[in-house]
Amino acid sequence: MESIRTVDSELSVRLDPSAAEPIPLSMKLQYATHDPYAVHAAFYPAGPGGTVKWIFSRDVLIEALTRPAGQGDVRMWPTVSLGRDVLYIALSSPGGAALFEAFLPEVESFLLRTLSVVPLGTESERLDMDTELAHLLAES
Repeated sequence: MESIRTVDSELSVRLDPSAAEPIPLSMKLQYATHDPYAVHAAFYPAGPGGTVKWIFSRDVLIEALTRPAGQGDVRMWPTVSLGRDVLYIALSSPGGAALFEAFLPEVESFLLRTLSVVPLGTESERLDMDTELAHLLAES
């Protein structure tokens, strides 16, 4: 069995980018070959504070580089802000909603690195369906 590989990237993002003073945060993106359809994101303030974690579809994140993507709790779209290409990430949950702005070339660079370890269309080759099924059955 092939070893698990990960791709990590730390990006500076802004919370509530249309506010008079957007809040600077860090966003850590992580992709792992054992979970080939997902990108894990953690948003956290520069100082002390709580971390908020989300899981996105890698396909939706790729689509969002060029056009609006996602639905429901996770929506993303490319735009230009202050002369820079950015990606807006809108997240909502029963606890509230947030809009983040990330520098689009940094997100694209992260995604290109994920594609170098698991090309599009080969994700299912990374899954051990017997183990996944046993895990699901154990939970029920």
